[in-house]
Amino acid sequence: MQKVLAVFLFCCFAPWRLCASEPVRILIATDKGDIEAELYAAQAPVTVANFLRYVDGHLYDGGRFHRTVTPTNQPDNKIKIEVIQAGPDSAKKELPPIKLERTRDTKVAHKDGTLSMARDGPDTATGDFFICIGDQPELDYGGKRNLDGQGFAAFGRVTKGMDVVRAIQASPADGQTLKPAIRIMSVSRRP
Repeated sequence: MQKVLAVFLFCCFAPWRLCASEPVRILIATDKGDIEAELYAAQAPVTVANFLRYVDGHLYDGGRFHRTVTPTNQPDNKIKIEVIQAGPDSAKKELPPIKLERTRDTKVAHKDGTLSMARDGPDTATGDFFICIGDQPELDYGGKRNLDGQGFAAFGRVTKGMDVVRAIQASPADGQTLKPAIRIMSVSRRP
């Protein structure tokens, strides 16, 4: 009983509050406008904890949305997706990669407005994340966007500001690289 109580107290009063059943709310302030989102710590605890390490360390402050993927700028991909991708300030440290939390296990699918971690191979996600425009099932576990079929780690969704997400996606780009990148002023927790 004491062990259960200790775990409960640790989870509920820890600074990152990952055991709460309520989603963690964040605000992404960009030079195109604000994006509000909720993060699903109960379903994707490792991924949310990683994202919040970047938020709480102010590593996204001064970062940028640097990539836009549209139906027209991925000519070599048989499986088309629509996302915008952002990353921390490159002058700040990058944290170690995290273990991939597959959508098969979390049940957080890549729907319109979903936040997910970018990666190369499994267990390589660090600070880059993306936001889905429209439903993107090929990014889920078993999807065909990556040859490994492991999908990406979805961990939250936009609750307000999809107009800003779409404006970022429609911004000028050279291929998939936004020119200029869209500046992130800050990413912060919301009450």
